[in-house]
Amino acid sequence: MKIAFIGLGIMGEAMCDNILKKHDDTVYVYDVMPEKAQPFAQRGAVVCAGAAGAAQDADVIFSMVPKSEHSRQVYTELLAAGVLKPGKICVDMSTIDPAVSRELAALVKQTGAQFLDAPVVKSRPAAEAGKLGIYVGGDKDAFGTVLPLLRYMGENVIRMGENGKGLVMKICHNALVAQIQNGVNETLALAAANGIEIDTFAEAVSYGGGQNFYLDSKKGPLAREDYATAFSVENMAKDLGICVALAAECSVSMPGGANAKRVYDAALATGLGKEDFCATIKIVKGAAGGENAGKSAKEDA
Repeated sequence: MKIAFIGLGIMGEAMCDNILKKHDDTVYVYDVMPEKAQPFAQRGAVVCAGAAGAAQDADVIFSMVPKSEHSRQVYTELLAAGVLKPGKICVDMSTIDPAVSRELAALVKQTGAQFLDAPVVKSRPAAEAGKLGIYVGGDKDAFGTVLPLLRYMGENVIRMGENGKGLVMKICHNALVAQIQNGVNETLALAAANGIEIDTFAEAVSYGGGQNFYLDSKKGPLAREDYATAFSVENMAKDLGICVALAAECSVSMPGGANAKRVYDAALATGLGKEDFCATIKIVKGAAGGENAGKSAKEDA
């Protein structure tokens, strides 16, 4: 089974690397930045000049790009080039608007090919270890076909239902993470204002019902003020924007999600977009862009 992988960014690079290590057939790769694709030639991949070139002879086409407009660009190119046909399966692992994904699925299916949305959870270290969580929406038989390939990249893979349901679950997941994070940020700031250090705070929280993966995994970077990017502020801000829009579309009240989005909007406005998403602690503490940035986010809440 020949594979194409389109999009070799922070996550895509590690995910594709796992495919190359574990798969025994041809892997075609493409990225809009050629310098990202070239190292894969030394790893055994066939580097292609375009998305259509990568997909031409592939049986399964994975895409991992940043935003809805990028997924549109990829699949518009594949459709225009006529490389999609019965028997092929497209798996878009990008986190995009569910409505856009369903639209792309309908267009792809007109060619006789199948389309799955399969966004991932966890960040770069899990991608490197092949231990991502993967939520899938789409045809059950197509899911069964690609499941062994998805397991190259993730240890927890679940089909949520028809097209778009994987993305809905991913958006719900990340909105929950952002709200947990905001709660950690606020209570951590309060503890710090009263002389309690981060390590002590995290240990004490672990004794009760407030223990959470975010604090357990980020207490070290937060203590060191290390904001090296595993998952960026701008990517989480994008996901929260999708969440708020989806909630409005479904007439679901999500004031906690809206508040988290305001914190992220403030983080973007103060230039933190490329930093790790744990850098939002600077907004809650008023440490980014001066105290007014933190006050603004709190007042909006």
